[in-house]
This record gives sequence, C-alpha cells and structure tokens, in this order.
Amino acid sequence: MEASIETSCRICGLTDGKTHIWKDGEPLYIICECCGMESGIGDETLERVREYRGAWVGEGAKWSEPKRKPAAWNIFEQLANIPLRWR
Repeated sequence: MEASIETSCRICGLTDGKTHIWKDGEPLYIICECCGMESGIGDETLERVREYRGAWVGEGAKWSEPKRKPAAWNIFEQLANIPLRWR
C-alpha cells in the first residue's frame, strides 16, 4: 500500500516538495513558515482550513517568518499548490 503524503500547507500552499506535513492521514506537526499554521492544529477540517485561510489573507497574508519570504513571492502561485480537497 502506497503512503498518502501531503507536502503543501493546507492553508497557504507553501511547499518545498520534500517536507512531509501529513502522512497517511496523520499530522506531523510542522509549523508553516509562511502562514504560521501547525499541521494537525486547526487544519483537520475543510471548514477550519477555509476559516484560517480567509483570516490569513484578510490580514494581508503576512509571513510568520518574514526572512524566509522569497523576493519574487507570488501569493496566487503559492495558493495554487493547495491540494484540491483543501480548497
């Protein structure tokens, strides 16, 4: 059986393509350096994900780790990384 792995933040879509955030339906409690959400803490339901994302975007989509923000960051490109079931 193949493992189910998520590498994109459910809230903001940040991904490096390698870091596992969820594996086999279980959170790995990784804190997103962009939106600040910790996997497994408030991102377990679509309703909560949308609520947190709306608040994050509504407050200006500020990075929780501003020094890690790429110079050419594009919020729309990043949001496109959100897995379909979490949009």
